[in-house]
Amino acid sequence: MTSNQTQHAPVFSQKEPVVNLALEVGVATLFRLVLSTARRFAYPFAPVLSRGLGVPLTAGTALIAANQATAVVGLFFGPVSDRFGYRVMMLAGLGMLSAGMLAAGFFPFYVVVLVGLFLGGLGKSVFDPALQAYVSERVPYHRRGLVIGLLEVSWAGSALLGIPLVALLIDKLGWRSPFWVLGGLGLLGIVVLRLLIADKNHSRVRQPQTGGLGKSWLRLVQERAALGALGYAFLVSMANDNLFVIYGAWLEKRFSLSIMALGLGASVIGFAELSGETLTAVLADRIGLKRSVLAGISACVICYALLPLLAQTLSLALVGLFIVFLTFEFMIVASTSLFTELLPASRATMMAGYFAAAGIGRVAGALIGGPIWLAGGIQATALVSAAINGLALVCLIWGLRGWRRFCEDA
Repeated sequence: MTSNQTQHAPVFSQKEPVVNLALEVGVATLFRLVLSTARRFAYPFAPVLSRGLGVPLTAGTALIAANQATAVVGLFFGPVSDRFGYRVMMLAGLGMLSAGMLAAGFFPFYVVVLVGLFLGGLGKSVFDPALQAYVSERVPYHRRGLVIGLLEVSWAGSALLGIPLVALLIDKLGWRSPFWVLGGLGLLGIVVLRLLIADKNHSRVRQPQTGGLGKSWLRLVQERAALGALGYAFLVSMANDNLFVIYGAWLEKRFSLSIMALGLGASVIGFAELSGETLTAVLADRIGLKRSVLAGISACVICYALLPLLAQTLSLALVGLFIVFLTFEFMIVASTSLFTELLPASRATMMAGYFAAAGIGRVAGALIGGPIWLAGGIQATALVSAAINGLALVCLIWGLRGWRRFCEDA
């Protein structure tokens, strides 16, 4: 029996009213949508931001890189959440978002916008692990997939709702307006969550008091289940971004699509994400989280490998992309639900490590995606992503071998 099996279970109230919990989750999901929109909107609007700031597009893409780097920095806040409480860090994440967005809106200089987007991304990297740890304390394991799946709807919502609203704001009020609106919504979130979420003793886990914060980070690599989860997160994220960074170029070259038509591909991915999150909420708890993850990653390997065969027509190619991103999202949300239970005494630390590993994987995928596609087209991209996912499956099986939860929910 590994040490994570012997850790104390978190202290929480089994009698917390379902209505109260549903309200907390619903409101937190709404403000997580705001954070996700702030994290994603620089991608499609990098040229607009570059023109507004009077800098070349290469400098605009640096704004995206700064945003992505926050996933790694967020690792350092996981142990802080476990020690000082999850509500504190959720409020801190919204505070970072507000400070960054409002500074960028009121002071439209490149360095300020760069720092503002970094703070907005960091706010999400701080908020997400704390929120998922907070929810995981209150939701029994056999209902975890449902609630985490509902939380993750905010990610798809940022693509289907948040980004179009940002486009509308930019079109009507100029490129600075999204920063003001997102910053204002962050301030509103601080007030609402401060009033809604109680900071009671049961909102915190029992954390060993010896060894400091470094002890929490060290635990991530000492526990085989956690180490396997980190390797899995890195590999599946690398495989996904290997395809994600070139799918637009592939569709444009293969089918001679216009810019507006390429927007259809983004919508397809947004609906695929929403479908995957919904499927997780409905199905994962019924078949079990571990089985869901293993089935999802196995399906993902097959879907990547079959993608080149569907490249004969635009309709088939879009169907292929939809299936790939649906299975990926199902796999990711189910694994997020599962991994909240790997280190029950250090949930936020575990999830911060998970997001950091995934962030590094996305960077690696973005770096290899272009050269692989240029060298071998969609066939090479698909087969490399399938192979990387196969390695992730092996890594996960190794990590979970012999792992058991500290207790079983009735």
